[in-house]
Amino acid sequence: MREAALDSPGRAATALAKPRQTSPIRRLGRRPQPSQRYFAFLSYSHADAELADWLHEAIENFRVPRKLVGQLTENGPIPRRLQPIFRDRGELAASGSLSEEIEQALVGSRYLIVLCSPAAATSRWANLEIESFKHFHPDGLVLAAIVDGEPFASEIPGREAEECFPAALRVEYDQRGRPTRRRAEPIAADLREGRDGRQGGLLKIIAGMLGVGLDDLVQRETHRRHRRLAFLAAASVAGMAVTSGLAVFAFNARDAARDQRREAESLIGFMLGDLRDKLEPIGELDTLDGVGARVLAYYRKQDKKELTDASLIQRSRALTLLGEIAQRRGDMDGALHHYREAMAGTAELVSRAPEDPKRLYDHAQNVFWAGWVARDRGQMEQAEAAMREYRRLAERMIAAEPANAEWRMEQGNANVNLGIVLLDRRRFAEASRRFAESLRTIDGLTAAEPANAAYQRSLADSLAWVADAQQSEGRLEEAIVQRQRHVRLLDRLIASSGGDVLFRQRLVSAYRALGNVYASQGRLDPAIRSLRTALAESDKLIPREPDNSKWLDAAAKTRLSLAEALLDDRQIAEAASQTEAGCRLFEGLLAKDRSVAPWRAGLRDCHSMRARIALATGATDEALRHAGQALDAAESVKSSDSVGDRYMLVRVQLLVGDIHRKAGDGLSARSAWQGGLRALPMGVQERPGEMADRAELLRRLGRAAEAEPLAARLSAMGFRKTS
Repeated sequence: MREAALDSPGRAATALAKPRQTSPIRRLGRRPQPSQRYFAFLSYSHADAELADWLHEAIENFRVPRKLVGQLTENGPIPRRLQPIFRDRGELAASGSLSEEIEQALVGSRYLIVLCSPAAATSRWANLEIESFKHFHPDGLVLAAIVDGEPFASEIPGREAEECFPAALRVEYDQRGRPTRRRAEPIAADLREGRDGRQGGLLKIIAGMLGVGLDDLVQRETHRRHRRLAFLAAASVAGMAVTSGLAVFAFNARDAARDQRREAESLIGFMLGDLRDKLEPIGELDTLDGVGARVLAYYRKQDKKELTDASLIQRSRALTLLGEIAQRRGDMDGALHHYREAMAGTAELVSRAPEDPKRLYDHAQNVFWAGWVARDRGQMEQAEAAMREYRRLAERMIAAEPANAEWRMEQGNANVNLGIVLLDRRRFAEASRRFAESLRTIDGLTAAEPANAAYQRSLADSLAWVADAQQSEGRLEEAIVQRQRHVRLLDRLIASSGGDVLFRQRLVSAYRALGNVYASQGRLDPAIRSLRTALAESDKLIPREPDNSKWLDAAAKTRLSLAEALLDDRQIAEAASQTEAGCRLFEGLLAKDRSVAPWRAGLRDCHSMRARIALATGATDEALRHAGQALDAAESVKSSDSVGDRYMLVRVQLLVGDIHRKAGDGLSARSAWQGGLRALPMGVQERPGEMADRAELLRRLGRAAEAEPLAARLSAMGFRKTS
């Protein structure tokens, strides 16, 4: 499992601010010589007292495997028990220094264990205890146990409140017990569900204190447990020989336990199946999160080696659910962690029964989601490989059960998702073939089962992507027809489902896309109406799940699209208002995770719109400032469509040149336009808007003859965009 402290995302490489050289710790006249009274000192915020109770008891009750006792490691000889552990059970006095009892306990402790959470990071007393321990034990071992939050989040703008490491834990101390400017990298265990978990984290902490490898400790602990079970089995056999009554009692207890387990797993099946199907359409994200967490908590109490295949399947489904929820909330690292853990479980299940289509289906879901995270991060080779594997798994499902409509639908979905990645990679013709193949499959299945909501969602998605491919190829009228069909389908589905949020979120994107196609034809009135409708639908969604990153992303994009259409229609004041509202949403999303390329691209578009609005009002200095920020953002974005990112850079260069021209600086304007022309990708298929930008650059540079063929092609497509 990943050690959060050593592999935390987004940790900046900036130098730490110089730590203060003094603290309110009451210093002794000279540093006392440590004489071990306690095996470890447990430091924590009292907000985490419940977990501190558990960890304290678990460490003191842990029996070191017999074969390890007495071995000499770099931490000294291994003891039989890890006792005693010191912890402060009362509130500290409201004074400026630690009490003498606490300070002497720190002096007399061999190790320091810190429960890390945002509460601990802001606790003055937790920080003082760490400072004091490091002062008295410059070479002492400090172990971090993460309860909540993220290590080093304080170095990421906008995420400071997530910091879980107290300040003194984040810096090294020198041999004289003084803080330095060097970052510390404490040994860390992550006690949260979905990470190391309590048991895994406990073993990691103990391995760190003993100076042994985690694998060695886990194996010996497993062997010890097996020996204990073997002993209990032998004792049971002897007991049965003495009295049959005890045997009958044991069998009854076993049967009762089995019945309880069956009942629990039946309930889990309901939670991951019917209950999820009921909660997801009404937007109960928190409740779904609780469902997944409770299922995992149940399985963590079981021995994985003793879980049935059915139990392993349900465990993997719970992990997939938690991954989806983390992804909706913008936690891409947490999502990927869950998906990979789930994928390991489903891959094992497939290896046990390679032709079981249900196992192939479960595995395919995790392959898809891991690939989608890669796409969001601009890792397109990984994304395409994942989508091709997803399609291959769908074909294996059909080979196993050719008449199964669900597997045929899965093949249709696999073609859509492969087509999306191909569209991102500008293989438009290949993407169109995949979308058309998918639409044929899904259209037929939906006609056969019109009441199947999942099929209807797939049909809506397929229509959307067919329209996207048509628009990319310049088939604008066909794209409008497809978008109108898409909108009608979703309106009907929302009405018949009583407001299913999964259909409504698709309706937001459908109206936004329809508005953008109208705008590309210069039809501003229907464009603005469609975009306002998209925004109204978005405003109905967000109050249900304010943290749903998909919905926030859709709302931000809709506001920027509306702002652009309004600006083209000379409604400058409202365009500015919509721009700022959209930009605030993107800034909030980036505060969650700066690795998501579409959100960084959104910030680039924010700066561009601000520059265009300033230019429209004649504020050229302000326009240049925003355009410079747009250039910086454009150069840093690497999304799923890297060629598209270069065209957006070209569009910003075109804008910079226009601003310089408006300011009367023809030389700088020409330089910016030439830079844009040099940045144009060569030998790639262009979307209509990109072709229009190329033509505009050529015109501005006095090369009208070269622009004419492009203008003719755009005219044939019906492209009339005014900006």
